Amino acid sequence: MNPDLNRLQPYPFERLAALKSGLEPPAELDHIALSIGEPRHPTPSLIHESVLGHLHGLSRYPNTRGETTLREAIVDWLSARFSLPTGSLDPETQVLPVNGTREALFSFAQAVINRGRTQPLVMMPNPFYQIYEGAALLAGAQPHYLNCTESNGFVPDFESIDTLAWKRCQLLYLCSPGNPSGAVIDLATLQRLIELAERHDFIIAADECYSEIYLDERQPPVGLLQAAAAMGHEDYRRCVVFHSLSKRSNAPGLRSGFVAGDRRILADYFRYRTYHGCAMPLQHQAASAAAWRDERHVRANREAYRAKFDAVLDILSPTLEIQRPEAGFYLWMKTPIADTDFAAWLYASRNVTVLPGSFLSRDTPSGNPGRDRVRMALVAELDECVDAARRIRGFIESI
Repeated sequence: MNPDLNRLQPYPFERLAALKSGLEPPAELDHIALSIGEPRHPTPSLIHESVLGHLHGLSRYPNTRGETTLREAIVDWLSARFSLPTGSLDPETQVLPVNGTREALFSFAQAVINRGRTQPLVMMPNPFYQIYEGAALLAGAQPHYLNCTESNGFVPDFESIDTLAWKRCQLLYLCSPGNPSGAVIDLATLQRLIELAERHDFIIAADECYSEIYLDERQPPVGLLQAAAAMGHEDYRRCVVFHSLSKRSNAPGLRSGFVAGDRRILADYFRYRTYHGCAMPLQHQAASAAAWRDERHVRANREAYRAKFDAVLDILSPTLEIQRPEAGFYLWMKTPIADTDFAAWLYASRNVTVLPGSFLSRDTPSGNPGRDRVRMALVAELDECVDAARRIRGFIESI
């Protein structure tokens, strides 16, 4: 077996299951899961109808590059959403559909890391989506954790990186809006990172899967390609973005997303993917094109999340130090006791599951930035989120 498999750490939900093992929550209370970021709003009917209307596609193989209609829909959406110059993105060479960004975020590192260079680093936020770490380890690279703390606005501490580390860096994973904090990296910071990538020759992989869930309709989160275009980098060199329909369109089961950016990087990544065997089914491509061309359901989705944040924060704010995130659907809540104790006792006494922050992050010389926080995913319907918030408040008041 590949010896790097032994370097993989247990997934957060494995650790959560072990934490809850043997605990018996009150039988009279229905379980409320706030631990997993799986949207539970209804999937738009246009996606269902498009899948059903294109089942004739089952009779032929899809190709890895995807249908032109899908790639054109993606380019149109990217250009409108992030104010990209007309014609700066070519649907033939700068976009690839992927079966959910999880598989792409992982496989991308396998394709771009050069094991022949001395001690390659893959930089990533801490806390983080564990796929980044696993991708780095199985690509033969060393993860380099960038702590996201309250003092730094929950944005990675890029100032802590020395020149030697930048020189060793081959790939920088960004997550903006961030999981779990919802923090957004601003335009100036993105442009500084692009300049650093130019100077030290590394690739930026921007996970922007939460970009369409934000609080202020007048201020959508800025994106990496938008930052590159604004500084005159209309070839988007060294920049690749990852987007998904899972959160934007409440379609996690569709397994649909895309990668876009630097055509030179995507040419090699496309070659990798032809061997990887990951072409998107044709009916999913048709449904995805319809989803990327519709914004009505996305605006309604944001409104639903705003209502839940309003209600939950109104209940919890008097008893907890808690703040509304800029974007995303998580609350990154500070706990009055150890995060693991909080999660275990909340489940045992109130039958509500949250995810300990220390399960999403790694220990570093300056500490574990997830310790004494929990992540709450407001993915359930409004009434269930309100019920959960009341149970959490009662639990906090009891301790």
